[in-house]
Amino acid sequence: MYRVLARKYRPQTFADLIGQEAMVRTLTNAINTNRLAHAFVLTGVRGVGKTTTARILAKAFNCIGADGSGTAASPEPCGACSNCLAISEDRHVDVIELDAASHTGVDNMRELIDGVRYKPAIARYKVYIIDEVHMLSRSAFNALLKTLEEPPEHVKFLFATTEIHKLPATILSRCQRYDLPRVTLQQLAEHLVRISEKEQVRLEETAALALARAAEGSVRDSLSILDQAIALAGDAAITEDMVHGMLGMVDDQHMLQIFRQLLHGDIQAVLATTNDLIHTGAEPLMLTKELLRITHLVSRLKIDAAALPVGTVSDAVRSDLLDMAEKLSVPVLTRTWQILLKGVEEIKLADNAPMALDMVLIRLAYVRDLPTLDQLPHPEQKTPPPSPGGGGMRIVTSSSNTAPQLAVQSAPAPLPLQDFTAVISLFEEKREASIAYHLKQHVRLIAMRPGHLELVMLDGAPRDLANSVGKLLTQWTENRWLVSIADAGLEARGEATVREQRDAAQAARIEAIRAEPLVAKAMELFQGAVLQVE
Repeated sequence: MYRVLARKYRPQTFADLIGQEAMVRTLTNAINTNRLAHAFVLTGVRGVGKTTTARILAKAFNCIGADGSGTAASPEPCGACSNCLAISEDRHVDVIELDAASHTGVDNMRELIDGVRYKPAIARYKVYIIDEVHMLSRSAFNALLKTLEEPPEHVKFLFATTEIHKLPATILSRCQRYDLPRVTLQQLAEHLVRISEKEQVRLEETAALALARAAEGSVRDSLSILDQAIALAGDAAITEDMVHGMLGMVDDQHMLQIFRQLLHGDIQAVLATTNDLIHTGAEPLMLTKELLRITHLVSRLKIDAAALPVGTVSDAVRSDLLDMAEKLSVPVLTRTWQILLKGVEEIKLADNAPMALDMVLIRLAYVRDLPTLDQLPHPEQKTPPPSPGGGGMRIVTSSSNTAPQLAVQSAPAPLPLQDFTAVISLFEEKREASIAYHLKQHVRLIAMRPGHLELVMLDGAPRDLANSVGKLLTQWTENRWLVSIADAGLEARGEATVREQRDAAQAARIEAIRAEPLVAKAMELFQGAVLQVE
């Protein structure tokens, strides 16, 4: 019967593990010095060797050597003794492996605890391996606490989980924790080449890199994909194009072409290219993830030109990435990353993934002319920089390989707005009566500077009032206006509202008229009379 590669080449010793050198060294030293903890928790992403490490540890604890003379734990289990063979075949009576997903309740933990007190039947230690331990219920964890803290000398607990944050702190504090990192791209590609040689399959190095990249650091995933590629290739060699077609991936040159088109705002070319790729089998989600990868590589090279190890990509792709790293700023790259990252979630949730991808790409193309955060005016800045519309900022790329330059066009002279009353009058002139009303009734002015209003919003003011005021002032004056809202607890600060000022002026006027002798005498003669002032 055929065995899949992930099972056929499952590591049997610490030496077979790849990418986990720190953990292997620590465990080897602990076994050699007989400093064995009673509980271990192994965490990491899928397919990096958590359960495999637990099984190797179980063999290391109980190996008696090929001749049966071993009396202590060994960091290099022989794999030939009765204990090693039984553990490898998952039939050892003293090594109990549980799946927490199907044994979540407190009753399951009580059964386990009841068996802890009995000594192992044939092995040196009784070993409990609990996979996906984070899925145990709170009651199950609580039932396990006391036994986990002070277990019998003949018991070892080995926990594996992909979601370490879900484990209670009381459990973690009783265990030695080992974090298994993702296997690097180069290590994974080399491992796939070695496996393919053992299987007598021809695997191109570029195809191995493509398989490793698709596996995202998971050894098990990479072997599963390799299995699929071998079936697809038949007797032929496995090529990069074959892997791309099988997984719906796109080669680096196409992705770089799309990336350049996005940066130049050529959205028609971008949509035409991506639609052609989707029609030939590319997945929208995979395209977005590849654009994220290109953004990350360019950002790393922007910080350090030597950040990309030789062999990770071809020399031509590396040269193109370095060229883009020279031309693009870090703020532009981080903004691109954020939009693409949000786009991944949108594509996952969308009923129509190609449509969602189109919208993400359109958004990317049209934000390129917008200023980045470092180009926005500071609150203390007296002369704000020009806005993107009208007199604004735009990226200008010359035909040579020079970096993009920031071209600042002269802005039209702003409309005269000397005070807050002039601002309200402008909204009245522009027939924005509703906004003018709220500015009079529900707003206190803290400060006003050219291009900046600082306001306190009172009860009754619409939530989007500040945004609407800033947007319309920017449009009318052709200069960027920022409207900031002061802390809600500062309502007593600032000037009174325009309505309050008018009411106060009216009240002062009435009091002055009341103080007139003739008026005071008339009010005295006509008790209950009301003084009205037009």
